[in-house]
Amino acid sequence: MGKTNPRQLARQRRQARVRKAVVGTQSCPRLCVFKSALHIYGQIIDDGQGKTLAAASTLSPDLKESLKGLKKTDQAKKVGLALAKKAKDQGLEQVVFDRNGFLYHGRIKALSDGAREAGLKF
Repeated sequence: MGKTNPRQLARQRRQARVRKAVVGTQSCPRLCVFKSALHIYGQIIDDGQGKTLAAASTLSPDLKESLKGLKKTDQAKKVGLALAKKAKDQGLEQVVFDRNGFLYHGRIKALSDGAREAGLKF
């Protein structure tokens, strides 16, 4: 396997530690967040069935045009708003938040704030 970035390994350890406690059910699915250098992704997952119930990202065709010219934290907030809207359309009110090993700060916090603002509870 070769050498791997120590920061990436540390995030994977944090991710595994958080996932031991955070499990999404049908009544309370898991809102999982991933961020790369340019984009942010959010999905609502039912771990019991192993299905993604709703997803949104900065690459979503319905959001892409409205995100041009915005800062990354503002983009993350809009992604959170869109994700919460999709969840509400499916009748989901309550979720459990999975920060996926990332610090709850900056873009991760902005996405969760946007989802809360649109009516998701966690």
